Amino acid sequence: MKKCPKCDSVLRKVEVSVEGAKSKVLSYQCRKCDYFEFGSKSSKKVVEELRETPLKIKQNIVKLSQDRLGMYFNSHVVRSLGLKKGNHIYVSVPDKKHMILELGD
Repeated sequence: MKKCPKCDSVLRKVEVSVEGAKSKVLSYQCRKCDYFEFGSKSSKKVVEELRETPLKIKQNIVKLSQDRLGMYFNSHVVRSLGLKKGNHIYVSVPDKKHMILELGD
């Protein structure tokens, strides 16, 4: 049994859900002083699972001119992909719900 480092009472085991992860993390929680810690094996597993999950950001479609529409890229996406003005992007539309962007050379 694990003991709380703050108040020396017994910690209880709780499985915690993490947003975006399928696996749960094992947490040890104190009932008296609200101290908590996470199990190292389960937390490492969830962190790896989240790293493999693709980035998903909601973007707005904007009107450029006349019948043309466009989309701005978030600064984090621009920085992580190294995008610059003039880069080519190939657009594929596999169905009415999906659009695939592929960076050109």
